[in-house]
Amino acid sequence: MHRFDFRRLRRWELALAAFALSTPFLLPALAPVSSSLVSPAMAETVEKPDTSRIVSIGGAVTEIIYALGEENRLVGRDSTSTYPEAAAKLPNVGYMRQLAPEGIIAVNPAAIVAIEGSGPPEALSVLKQANIPFTTIGETYDEAGILAKIRAVGAFLGVPDKAEALVKSVEQDLDTALADSAARRESERKRVLFILSTQDGKIMASGTGTAASGIIELAGAVNAAGKFPGYKPLTDEAIVEAKPDVILMMDRGGAHGMSADQLFALPALSLTPAAKSKALVRMDGLHLLGFGPRTASAIRELNTAIYGKKTNASQ
Repeated sequence: MHRFDFRRLRRWELALAAFALSTPFLLPALAPVSSSLVSPAMAETVEKPDTSRIVSIGGAVTEIIYALGEENRLVGRDSTSTYPEAAAKLPNVGYMRQLAPEGIIAVNPAAIVAIEGSGPPEALSVLKQANIPFTTIGETYDEAGILAKIRAVGAFLGVPDKAEALVKSVEQDLDTALADSAARRESERKRVLFILSTQDGKIMASGTGTAASGIIELAGAVNAAGKFPGYKPLTDEAIVEAKPDVILMMDRGGAHGMSADQLFALPALSLTPAAKSKALVRMDGLHLLGFGPRTASAIRELNTAIYGKKTNASQ
């Protein structure tokens, strides 16, 4: 009888086999693990990984790689990496929070670079078992966080000089955009409610510590949702009490979003100041929430959409 020789299996094939057999048991065991790609102790599996063939996970990370002129290293990207247009030609390995290891392994990467919060943990465990070097890029929703991302990606790719040049350019652009926003008096800042979804008529809104809250504040406005962390459904009473002057949403195109008339016909929103003026702003999701090299542009676009073309400083 022919016997299969397991010694002939490649390392990544063994890792996938282990994943298939153990998936039902992995989730409970890994539940307490952070949703970040790796813990600090696992942040990088080798000191100087081969970065000639990279899978990039996270729209901002991919943008930075292109802005550094290092896109020739990319062999795959996640579904949030939609800019620049050339990125769409790369193999799509899935959504950053629902990664499947086989999709990543299939493009034969030498290394993986991912934004903080990528997962799930069980998929990342398989990638680690396959000995594919990977690193995470930290995420904070402010100017310092954007510059830190650029430096971290540049260090991973071994192009720190290119990264510093990009940091200088992005920092100057951000400082100009932020100075314009900061010139607006506190008493004149509008209250903006970011709505992530309206599924079944329930409004999922953005609280603190989110990209949406960060960009609203950088644009010289106030997050109307209050002080709760993350995203959560709001009651009708909470929406009325929030008194938003403007509703902000991602522009998903097609049938993915309500029209302004449908949105403001919802009972709670119909009673808000935003409904009276039909103040609805839609922006490209990655541009608005990516916190990458184009964030200064997003700040200016949002500021203009909320307040008009001129701030008090320039009137």
